[in-house]
Amino acid sequence: MIDRYGRVHNDLRISVTDRCNLRCVYCMPEVGMSFLPNSELLTFDEIVRLARVAKSLGVTALRITGGEPLVRKGLPSLIARLAAVGFDDMAMTTNGTGLAKVATALASAGLRRVNVSCDSLRPERFAAIRRRGKLDVVLDAMEAAENAGLTPLKVNVVLLRGENDDEILDFASFARTTGRIVRFIEFMPLDAQGQWERSQLVPGREVFERISSVWPLEPLSEPSGSAPAERFRFADGTGEIGLISSVSEPFCGTCNRLRLTADGAIRNCLFSDDEQTARDLLRNGGTDADLSLLFRHAVWEKFPGHGINEPGFLSPARSMSMIGG
Repeated sequence: MIDRYGRVHNDLRISVTDRCNLRCVYCMPEVGMSFLPNSELLTFDEIVRLARVAKSLGVTALRITGGEPLVRKGLPSLIARLAAVGFDDMAMTTNGTGLAKVATALASAGLRRVNVSCDSLRPERFAAIRRRGKLDVVLDAMEAAENAGLTPLKVNVVLLRGENDDEILDFASFARTTGRIVRFIEFMPLDAQGQWERSQLVPGREVFERISSVWPLEPLSEPSGSAPAERFRFADGTGEIGLISSVSEPFCGTCNRLRLTADGAIRNCLFSDDEQTARDLLRNGGTDADLSLLFRHAVWEKFPGHGINEPGFLSPARSMSMIGG
């Protein structure tokens, strides 16, 4: 699937739910969040059918997202069915709170690796940012994932100015001592509260400079290609970090991703409100050829960039948890 700007789309992010058991300050309000009724969510049969169609169109990599994907009952069975489709890579992003008890089952079902979100290494601050959950549970989940073979394990850190940016070096040290890949993610205007402000942003270049002043960094030899993160290793060879600078240094020109929301909308960009509704087509007798055309149309309509830094930019109507990362 090639868009008007020559970008080849071979990565599909599938959200299995818009629900989450946390209320992170950069994502959801503490109370008052509404969620989709179960009848509006894609069934496992529908997800697998769309995945098969996507694979026939050249998609080689899947990522399971949410909300928090592990709140969807029976997820290992879906993973097994998706693995049977035959993708080259299948990963999942999770907040880690429910991962430890199902890590082995997920790996046995065919999941290759996980990204675990963790925004602080200090228990009290972790609780303040996430509003629910405990740091030790997430750290134990990382170990369980590694023991199950879900590696390389990546740790996603959303940085907020004045909230947790004083832990940049702590996370760099964590990467060096654990061997886990720590990825620093710029805060994006995708919060359900609509309270994003540029002043909260910690640019990737600043993160690089702060770490490199203590532990010099060098780019990894292999090119990042369409991957969202700039990858660096420590010059002494111990550990790796990634910078996802979606706002300050957009990587739209090499974007290869499509997203399928929990209610069956195909989205060609996190920040676009243009959606192609696959669920209605699925439930009204649509053929695989019809679904293929829907995917192709979504790709063809993709804009050259997300426009965050343009004067007329408006945040999308759906927040991150409703879209799926």
